[in-house]
Amino acid sequence: TGHATLGGIDPVKALRDYYPRIAAIHDQPFGNASAVPAYYCAKLAKDNGVETLLGGDGGDELFGGNSRYATQYVYSLYADLPLGLRKGVIEPLAFALPPIGLVGKAQRYLRTASQPMPERYDNYNLLERLGPRNVFSPDFLDSVDATGPRARSAEVYAQANAQSLINRMLALDLRFTLADNDLPKVTRSCELAGVGVRFPLLDDGLVAFSARLAPGLKLRRTQLRYFFKEALHGFLPDEIIAKKKHGFGLPFGSWMRTHRPLEQLAMDSIAELRKRRLVRPDFIDDLAFSKVRQHPEYYGTMVWVLMMLEQWFRARRVAL
Repeated sequence: TGHATLGGIDPVKALRDYYPRIAAIHDQPFGNASAVPAYYCAKLAKDNGVETLLGGDGGDELFGGNSRYATQYVYSLYADLPLGLRKGVIEPLAFALPPIGLVGKAQRYLRTASQPMPERYDNYNLLERLGPRNVFSPDFLDSVDATGPRARSAEVYAQANAQSLINRMLALDLRFTLADNDLPKVTRSCELAGVGVRFPLLDDGLVAFSARLAPGLKLRRTQLRYFFKEALHGFLPDEIIAKKKHGFGLPFGSWMRTHRPLEQLAMDSIAELRKRRLVRPDFIDDLAFSKVRQHPEYYGTMVWVLMMLEQWFRARRVAL
């Protein structure tokens, strides 16, 4: 999260100079901040004479590589218990105790594990946690189907041609995380940098092979990419196989709080967005002057999303 340089690039200056272009190149509002480092990786390749990149996108969704798969397995251990045991014995006993220390942690686990899938899968979603009616204006919510995304997710989950938890989660991620997020991010970032990109892990044959793998070969209890790692023992160094995944997360909130010009750019953007009457003014004020100051890492994500929404409107010349 430090603000130094990254490969000779000042990350804060990079944000300041390119975030409007990154917003503009997408054909719909796109709020994933990792588009910025994706762009700079592509730009570095372009500057060094590379014309085409190979993206690893799809590997996690084919071979069980996201940490949330392991998290949901842990929740499923409770969710799969008989309903009578859960509701008639365990929960009455657990919630009769004061929510202190380990008891409080156990109660939070029980509440989350009791949620049905795929709602439980989206429990981390910031907008869901804040509540749409606490974020968006009533007029805007009245003009859209706010239940649509959750209903679509439930539909895809239910229609997945799979019985196992891991394969149903993979079906969701192939449809939403990959198709609506990761692939557009990498494709558009490479386009902006002027390089081509291919996704060899999404080759039809490899996708079909993954579909035939037993669920336990993708996620072995909480072991991610089980088949993938077992197959590569002796081929890749052990430290590569054992290392943890490192994403492209961007500490935008922290940078914003320590770099006044960047903070001003963000505040100017969301102040303009406020005039569009899509987001509640009281939410914008609370976010800008309270929440992001208290928890910059967490709420900085929402500032970025709103900032990019306004930049996308400006690029499309959508009037206030």
